[in-house]
Amino acid sequence: MTLPIVAYGANILRKTAADIAADYPGLDKLIADMWETMYYSNGVGLAAPQINKDVRLFVVDSAQIFEHQEADEKGTYPDEPGIKKVFINAHVVSLEGEDWVYNEGCLSIPKIREDVVRPQEVTLEYLDEHFQPHTETFIGLTGRIIQHEYDHIDGKLFIDYLKPLRRKMLQGRLADISKGKVQVDYKMLFPK
Repeated sequence: MTLPIVAYGANILRKTAADIAADYPGLDKLIADMWETMYYSNGVGLAAPQINKDVRLFVVDSAQIFEHQEADEKGTYPDEPGIKKVFINAHVVSLEGEDWVYNEGCLSIPKIREDVVRPQEVTLEYLDEHFQPHTETFIGLTGRIIQHEYDHIDGKLFIDYLKPLRRKMLQGRLADISKGKVQVDYKMLFPK
């Protein structure tokens, strides 16, 4: 089932999400709904707070980026061909490597894209959908998407990385999003 995406301004996007247990009610359906919602919204990642769930869960599919790359872009990023994974109760072990800039957007902040600086790699401890533990390092676009989605479960947004002047310049557009004054091709849930 496609779920509405929570819009900028909602309190849940600023909360630190809670770890869940293997018996979390309806977890398989929630994960399936998150995949469906992410693909329907043309996203490459989706975190539970974006669908109004206060839990440490996110999904990432960076493989679709590489599948749709232009021929001249092939081999540009070290994480090709990407991944498709579920991350439960993720916690960052380390952020390493040189900082690099990439233009990011967010389903909760539609029609705004900005250059964001992040480290090249992230090492996470997490559980998969079968509650098997993993410690893994991610690089390239995959690492960046994971850092973006991880921020959501820690109550951070990509705009938090912008310089104060740039954030100030976006205030009008951000206010419009929180008031529902934005047109998108997917369902959204706006703050009351």
